[in-house]
Amino acid sequence: MATVILVSRPVGVLSKISGICYPAAAAAVSGATVQQRKLHHAVIPKGKGGRSSCSGIAATVFGATGFLGRYVVNKLGRIGSQVVVPFRCDQYDLMYIRPMGDLGQIIFMEWDPRNKDSIQRALEHSNVVINLVGREWETRNNRFEDVFVTIPQQLARAAKEAGVPTFIHVSHLNADIRSPSKYLRNKAVGENVVREEFPEAIIMKPAEMFGREDRFFNHYANMRWFGGAIPLIALGKKTVKQPVYVVDVAQAIVNAVRDPGAKGKTYALVGPSRYLLRDLVEHIYAVAHRPFIPYPLPRPLYHLVAKFFALNPFEPWTTPDKVDRFHTTDMKHPGLPGLEDLGIVPSSVEERAIEILRRHRRYRYLDAGRDDTKPAKTVNY
Repeated sequence: MATVILVSRPVGVLSKISGICYPAAAAAVSGATVQQRKLHHAVIPKGKGGRSSCSGIAATVFGATGFLGRYVVNKLGRIGSQVVVPFRCDQYDLMYIRPMGDLGQIIFMEWDPRNKDSIQRALEHSNVVINLVGREWETRNNRFEDVFVTIPQQLARAAKEAGVPTFIHVSHLNADIRSPSKYLRNKAVGENVVREEFPEAIIMKPAEMFGREDRFFNHYANMRWFGGAIPLIALGKKTVKQPVYVVDVAQAIVNAVRDPGAKGKTYALVGPSRYLLRDLVEHIYAVAHRPFIPYPLPRPLYHLVAKFFALNPFEPWTTPDKVDRFHTTDMKHPGLPGLEDLGIVPSSVEERAIEILRRHRRYRYLDAGRDDTKPAKTVNY
């Protein structure tokens, strides 16, 4: 009976009802009206801008279950966006994402990257598509070519065919076809194919990201379990790193979504300071209040050890490709916009490292503050 009353109302009233954020209310509107407007109910802004409002963003976030993905979904959910989360993992591994948005605003959908129809279903009602799909190591069924080239190409093509206005692809700061790292070489190819399929795509090139669940700071901090000494190629004195805080990267993605002038641009996302790898790892151990004992390890020998760890059928501790990637100096891209151009002041390592490394401390150092640790030495090259 309620449906009949709604359909009998004027068209102007129906368009207002369709702007409500909840699917149950939008379903009461006739299907012909929604199809004619070709707008999902979640893309009509409404409210004061908080969690229970509508930001006008209906985003499909591929790779939302990864390290960066959880921060992006949280940022979108806090401003009242509807987020579609395509997933391939067990549904119980998604529980931590459910509270990130208001009721009914986080939508989970199974997808298969080899099935074009499942990709189209995941993004058919969205006005933003974000590709965060990535992998730290290769497997027999998931090669770097598949993860960083084929999947981004398919997503960009599907988004273009569906008429999605905004597509964001996350690459890497050091993506280079000449890199010794296969990971970085395929990242470079992925940028090119995305730009070919979707010329207006926004490409984000973050440096190595650090955060609570990262595989960078935690990787080096956990090395203390392997004999108490830290292996570094050339003692880390020939590698320069400029790590960026993962929350800043997530905020940059959200700001780019809301910035009409970001279309077609490539952003280099880096932290405020550059460090020698040795000084950076030394600072990690200083914050963790652990002894830092570095020793030089030749690259061939490091690769040999990494190959042994790569035999792990689950998540390997390290791989030869990861060794090359971590010992690659971060590039400078002075011609590309960065965090500041998106209205973000980048967080420093000295400011945020304690959030990540406190759990690596012994009990008696748990209450030590940031002022108890000297800042890491920085370089300008």
